[in-house]
Amino acid sequence: MNIKETKSEGLSREYSVTISNADFNNEVQNKLKEIGKTVSMAGFRAGKVPFSMIEKKYKANAMSEALDDVLRNGVNELLEKNNLRPVFTPDVDLKKFEEGKDIEFSVSMEVMPTIELKDFNGIKIEKLVAEVPEDEVLKALNYMAESRRDSVKVEEDRESKKGDIVVIDFVGSIDGVEFEGGKGEAYPLELGSNSFIPGYEDQLIGKKAGEVVDVKATFPENYHAKDLAGKEALFVTTIKEIREIKKSEINDDFAKSLGEENLDKLKETVKSRISNDYENASKMKLKRALLDALDKAYNFEVPQKLVDMEYDAIVKQYEAAKQNNQLDEEEKSKKEEDLLKEYKDIAVRRVKLGLLLAEVGNDAKVQVSQEDINKAIMMEAQRYPMQAKAIFDFYLKNKEAIERLRTSVYEEKVIDYVLSKVETTEKTVSVEELYNFDEKAA
Repeated sequence: MNIKETKSEGLSREYSVTISNADFNNEVQNKLKEIGKTVSMAGFRAGKVPFSMIEKKYKANAMSEALDDVLRNGVNELLEKNNLRPVFTPDVDLKKFEEGKDIEFSVSMEVMPTIELKDFNGIKIEKLVAEVPEDEVLKALNYMAESRRDSVKVEEDRESKKGDIVVIDFVGSIDGVEFEGGKGEAYPLELGSNSFIPGYEDQLIGKKAGEVVDVKATFPENYHAKDLAGKEALFVTTIKEIREIKKSEINDDFAKSLGEENLDKLKETVKSRISNDYENASKMKLKRALLDALDKAYNFEVPQKLVDMEYDAIVKQYEAAKQNNQLDEEEKSKKEEDLLKEYKDIAVRRVKLGLLLAEVGNDAKVQVSQEDINKAIMMEAQRYPMQAKAIFDFYLKNKEAIERLRTSVYEEKVIDYVLSKVETTEKTVSVEELYNFDEKAA
């Protein structure tokens, strides 16, 4: 086999390969001999058919199979001799294939870049940390107390006010005709919650228990029930009672109702949970800082095909968000051509860092065990406890999802490995700074 390099530009490679007619004929003959071991013809037992008859009948098939083999073997030999790591399966173009003549074909591909790993000790990054302010703990306790609030009936003869709960019966009609879904009994409505259509709740403020109020309100133009959208309705509303919201007192009894020994223990638990949230945010920022540092520390060419695939994926997400009117304000304010240029840069960065992390992981012999996968699935289930069973079933039945998860876990393990090697210093910052994420740096 004769191999000649015809192109070497960046990561693109192209070779011209020639297989001698003699070598190809030997391969064809071997194929025919294999066929002859099992084939039978009229008057001849299997393995006893004359070679000339086998050649006459099966030569075309043998040539086709032999051609596939010599092309495949030729490509493998080419890769091995030149120590090439193609990004994807090389493209093979058969240039010349005539009986009695040498076979000529070209092989083209993009190859993986050579990445020379450096000593990570030279990389310095900051880990941002924040202390849990006491008012954050109090804010969390108040939120918990608010979510466990109760209401008591107002016994005094007073008018309703914003924040009260009025227990009402109501009957709605349009042009004197009751409409479906417009009737309710003993409905607890918090005044100011805006849970009813605009204008309804305001007309019940300043009223007393026992009053009957004719409430006029107009359904919004975008109301989900099209037959009611934009129409004015009359709701004959009877206020049966007024209730006052009573928030749970934050004390030892409140703590015990949540399974804690006392209020101090509850505060410790809440502080610990907030601290864990801060730590997760800190790790996220630390990861971004590391990726930024690696991006600056390494400079190598990336395969164009990988960049194109990543770019296409980003653009598809952008097009979907645009179609569903889900673009953020920054994206809306930019010209599309400028956005697409940014996306191209993001694609290059992602591919570059992905290849670098893969090289680091390979060099460090990072492995993902089944235990790692199980742990990742458990963490996912804990994030959405109400959907835990669906999450387990999803991964149980979806091998592709497992492989995506394996890739994610592998990347995290590689990043943890690199973080263990770099020089990290802690910097105490405010909570606001800790959570101030620059999305473009992601």
